[in-house]
Parts: sequence; structure tokens; C-alpha cells
Amino acid sequence: MYELFILCLLMRGSMHGYLMAKIINDMIGPYAKVSNGRLYPLLAKLQQQRLIVAELGEEESKGERQSHPYRITEEGRNRWHKLMMDTTSNPGDYNEIFFQKSCYMEYLKPAERLYIIDHYINYCQAHVLHMMAETEDLRTTVMEQYSLPNLDTIIDAMQHSIDKWQLELTWAFHVREREIAIAEGQAQSASAKEQQATHAAQGLATPQFYFNHSR
Repeated sequence: MYELFILCLLMRGSMHGYLMAKIINDMIGPYAKVSNGRLYPLLAKLQQQRLIVAELGEEESKGERQSHPYRITEEGRNRWHKLMMDTTSNPGDYNEIFFQKSCYMEYLKPAERLYIIDHYINYCQAHVLHMMAETEDLRTTVMEQYSLPNLDTIIDAMQHSIDKWQLELTWAFHVREREIAIAEGQAQSASAKEQQATHAAQGLATPQFYFNHSR
């Protein structure tokens, strides 16, 4: 998960490790934290894999430690793209992964963005339908065959899970609507520029005739 986070951040430009840690921790906090002991070994590993490079000569003093910015390589960009388009790894934690992806989709093609978003919509819908079916099954099966004094609390907790996934689904549809609006805006802008270029070319291609009316 942190590999994708780091590559996403570096897609927007060079960055120091301590700033990466701050942004990551601000997004995943307050209790989940990435420590320096976890971040810098991962940065070193990504360097060994030639996915990122340290920009030496631009060190900053951070306490007693010298810190330098990192930037993503072409291999790192390819790896970032592969991770962004991956919708099958870590299915149990994919809601957290999509949370990251949703912030850094501007470097993908419009069709790729919609592919990721539509997959997540299906992912959320599957959770809602599964939990609704299991809740109903638990309610009918247990009531017919067993006697559980805390069945109501179990059902209540499962309903809470359904509500959370429905809220996540609503947000996913909002993300999709936003991406469609962006894509339509880009298409209109491209069309307008094309029309301007066509009109300019037609103006240059049209011969100009000037008549002398003087006698």
C-alpha cells in the first residue's frame, strides 16, 4: 500500500521523505502511522528497483539528519500505472487502496479512470448485496433453528456495515460523475481548439483580393 502512496506522491514532482511521511500520515491517521523506520527502508528498496532516484546535491538539514528529495523514474511511472490499474490484488483492503487511487487519477487516460471507478462501484455493490443477504439469512435461520439472546446486536452491527458500504457507494458514484464532467470539459476544450485551428487555417488559405476603385 505504501509503495503506491509513494509513487503517487512522486508523480506530482520531487519530494523529501519527511514530507511524504506527513502527507501519508495526515491521510491515514490518526492511529495508523508510517514511521521513519518503515518509510526510509522502503524508499531505499524502491531506489534499488530503479523506481525512484535520490536527487543528490539538494540536501536539506532536518534535525541531525540530511534529507534529500526523491523523484520517480520512467520505470517508476510504469510501475505506478500497473499498480493503479490493478483491481485484483488485496481485495480485502481494496477500499483503502481505492481511497489512494482516487486522489491521483489525473495521470491516467479518461477510459482508465472510468474503468477503475466502475470496478470500485461494483466492489461496493457486491458488499452491500452480500451483507444484506447474509443479514436476512442470519435473521431467518437463527430465529427458526437457534436461540441467540444477542441476535439483535449482531443484526444491528451488520446493518451498520451495510450503511457504511452504501455511503461508500454514494461517494464512488460522485467520483464517477466528477470524472465524466472533467472528460466532457476536456473534450469540449479540445473541440473548441480544433475549430479555432480550422478557422485560422481557412483564413490563411483564403486569397485576399483588394480592388483599386480610384479612377
